[in-house]
Amino acid sequence: MSGEPAFMREGGFSGSEVLSVSALNRSVRDLLEHRFPLLWVGGEISNFVQARSGHLYFSLKDDQAQVRCVMFRGRCAYLDWQPRDGLQVEVRALVSLYEPRGDFQLNVEFMRRAGLGALYEAFLRLRDRLEREGLFDPALKRPIPAYPRAIGVVTSPAAAALRDVLTTLARRNPSVPVVVYPTAVQGEGAPAQIVAALAAAARRRECDVVILCRGGGSIEDLWAFNDERVARAIRACEIPVVVGVGHETDFTIADFAADLRAPTPSGAAELASPARDELRARLDLLAGRLLRRITRDLETRLQLLDHLTRRLVHPGWRLDAQTALLAQLRARLALAAERSLERGRWRVRDLADRAVRGLPALVPLETRVAGLAQRMRAAVFHGSAQRTARLESLVQNLAHLDPRAVLQRGYAIVRDGEGRIVRRSAGLARGDPLDLTFAEGGANARVEQTR
Repeated sequence: MSGEPAFMREGGFSGSEVLSVSALNRSVRDLLEHRFPLLWVGGEISNFVQARSGHLYFSLKDDQAQVRCVMFRGRCAYLDWQPRDGLQVEVRALVSLYEPRGDFQLNVEFMRRAGLGALYEAFLRLRDRLEREGLFDPALKRPIPAYPRAIGVVTSPAAAALRDVLTTLARRNPSVPVVVYPTAVQGEGAPAQIVAALAAAARRRECDVVILCRGGGSIEDLWAFNDERVARAIRACEIPVVVGVGHETDFTIADFAADLRAPTPSGAAELASPARDELRARLDLLAGRLLRRITRDLETRLQLLDHLTRRLVHPGWRLDAQTALLAQLRARLALAAERSLERGRWRVRDLADRAVRGLPALVPLETRVAGLAQRMRAAVFHGSAQRTARLESLVQNLAHLDPRAVLQRGYAIVRDGEGRIVRRSAGLARGDPLDLTFAEGGANARVEQTR
C-alpha cells in the first residue's frame, strides 16, 4: 500500500540502516496515523492552555494515565462551550506524534462534554426513524406566505430570543400584528407545552405563519426540540411553521420537521415577515410602471382620436368632394389621351422618314459581297493546303521518333522489376527480373551476369 510508512512496505528499513531522529519520528508518526483511525477517547481535562493563535493545548487523563492533546483553531470554531480544567470530556481524535519533540499526542477533531454521546445517538435514531416514516418529506412542506396578515411566535416570554424576534419583526414590518403563544422551551415539561402552544395557534387561526424559536445552548438545553411529540405537532399544525432554534450550527428534530428552517431566531423572523422598505420600493416601482403604461396608452388613444376626428366629415361634403375629384380626373384623362395620340403620330412620321433615309444602295453592296466571297474561298483553300503540308511533316517526324520503328530494326526495351527502363548495367544484380519488349510481343528474363 503506497500510503504505509516506509519501514512497513516491502524493501523498507533494514536492521543495519542508520536513521536520523527526524526520519524515525516521521516513520513512527506515519505508523500511528495509519494504524489507528479516528476514534473517541474519554477523560478529564488538565493543563488546559488556549494559545494566542486560537489553538487549544491540554492533557486528557484518567486514574492511571494521561495523553497530550492539541485542538487547532479551525476545529475550535465548532465548540459552543468553553473547555476548562477538571471537565470530563469525550474527544474524537487522530493518534499522532509531534515530530520536533517526539511527543505522543492526540490531534482532536471534535470535543464534547462526557455523557452527550448517548443523547446524540438518541437524536440520530429518532431522526432516522422519522425520516423513514416520511415525516421530513420535502413534498409535505407548506409554502410560507409572502404577505402574512399576522405572525405567531411560540417561545418563552422571558427568553432573549423573543426580544430578538420582536425587534426584527418591528424593524422589518411593524404593521404586521404579532401574537405570542407562551411556552417553556427548556426542561422536562417543555415538549408538552410546545405541543399545546402549536395546537392553540392552529385552533385560534389568528396568524398565517408561526415562528417556533429559542436561543442557543447546550444539547441538553435544546433537547425539548428533539422530542418526537414536538416534531409531530409541527407537521400536524395547519399553519406553516418556521423553526429558529439555537445557533447556525445547531440542528434539532424540529428543524427537520419544520416547513422552513432558520439558522437563528432573528433569521426566522426575517424569513417569516416581508420587509416594509422592500415592499415600498416594489410598490413605488410598480406604481411608476403603471403610470408610464397609463400615460402611454392615453397618448396612443388621443392620437387615434385625432386621426378619427380628421376622417369624420359630413357625407354630403364627401360626395361633393368626390364628384369634383372625378370631374377633374376625367378632364385630365381626356387631355392625356389627346397628347398621347399626338405624340404617337409624330413618332410614326419620324420613324418613316428615318426608314426611307436608312435604305442602303444594293448594287454596290452586291458587288462588294461577291468580291469578299471570292477572297474567302481563296483564303480557305490556301490555309487548308498549308495545314495539310504541316500535318504530313509532323507525321513523318513522329514516325522517325516512334520507338516501335526502332524495335523493327531489332532493338528491344528493357525494364526492371518495378517497371523502370534500364539504360545501363550498373545497379543490376544477378537474379534480378527483367521485362523485355520487342517489336512484336515481349518476354521475361533474369540477369545471369552483368558487363
